[in-house]
Amino acid sequence: PMANWTKPQVWRYLKEHDLPHNPLYDLGYSSIGCAPCTRLRFAGEPERAGRWAGIAKWECGIHVGETARQGDAAPSAS
Repeated sequence: PMANWTKPQVWRYLKEHDLPHNPLYDLGYSSIGCAPCTRLRFAGEPERAGRWAGIAKWECGIHVGETARQGDAAPSAS
C-alpha cells in the first residue's frame, strides 16, 4: 500500500505519472489532513507536528494494523 511508501517514492510516482499534488505542500506544509487537524509547522518541530495540533490524538489510523505490516511492497527506488 502507498501508506508504506517513503516520501521520495510518493513524489517520484507523482512526477513520473504527471499527477497533481496538494498546493499546501508548496507553502511548506509537510503533513496534510482535514482543515481542523492541519497547520503549518514551526521551525524545529517534527514533520507531523502540524497534524492534530492541540488535540491528544496524533494518529488517524491509516498507519496502524494491516497497512503498517513489515514487508509490504513499495515501488523500487530505480
